Amino acid sequence: MNSGPDPAIAAQAELHHQYLLGLELMVSTREGPEVVGDWMFRLFRRQHEDKFLSSFRKLGLEGQPHAVACAKYHVLSNGMGGVAVEYMEESDKKAWVRFRYPRWMYDGAAICGVPVEASRGFLKGWYAQNGVSLGNPRLGYVCVSEDMTGQFGLCGYFREYDHDLSEDERLAFAPGERPPPFDPDAQPAPPDAEWSEERLAKANRNYAVEYIRNGVRELANVLGDDRAVELCKLAARLTGLQHYRQMAQDVGGVDGGPKEAARFRDDDGGHGR
Repeated sequence: MNSGPDPAIAAQAELHHQYLLGLELMVSTREGPEVVGDWMFRLFRRQHEDKFLSSFRKLGLEGQPHAVACAKYHVLSNGMGGVAVEYMEESDKKAWVRFRYPRWMYDGAAICGVPVEASRGFLKGWYAQNGVSLGNPRLGYVCVSEDMTGQFGLCGYFREYDHDLSEDERLAFAPGERPPPFDPDAQPAPPDAEWSEERLAKANRNYAVEYIRNGVRELANVLGDDRAVELCKLAARLTGLQHYRQMAQDVGGVDGGPKEAARFRDDDGGHGR
């Protein structure tokens, strides 16, 4: 008997992950790069305001230098959502994060269809806001590499400067810089006593679910309710059709006719909701 996490939890996480990607591609192709960039900014700013400080405390990062703590935060929080991120500490005032491929946000070759404005929207929406939320006007983020530009993936560092930053200075780009060597023994880990295997599985699912919950709300703020609902429904239908066979396989369902589909919808292949 499988004593690990419920496979339905993992299936829910993957479904919401795929839906987020599908909706992002749909907005990019139907509405254009500037619109998806604005949407990603609003989505990640809302995520930041909802989650950053409370998660910061839960991960045991209070009391550490802000640049170090922020870099560790992004490694730990993304890791719980199934996103591989590396941590490199250069000093108390400069700490790096490097996202590894494959990139969770884009999944497979779909990365080729997402404009760079989407990436810059979430950098400005979240990364550039860390210092503001922590009450540290000297903390900013410097991006040295991006995904869509064909560099070596999303990478950059949190830096505490010796002067207060203006709003435009909180996010900077320095493509000529390179991170220090990666040390696998220096990677942060969540407090063991508080993060069981089951809780980590649910955190992985909730990571994707929260992006959809806030993403739909913020898309309505960008496009208006009617257009947002139209795109959200179409993306949901296409994602469900495309992903059904894999979901059914993951939870012991049957890829058959209407009766099998109805049973899958009602009882998740026997695993429960």
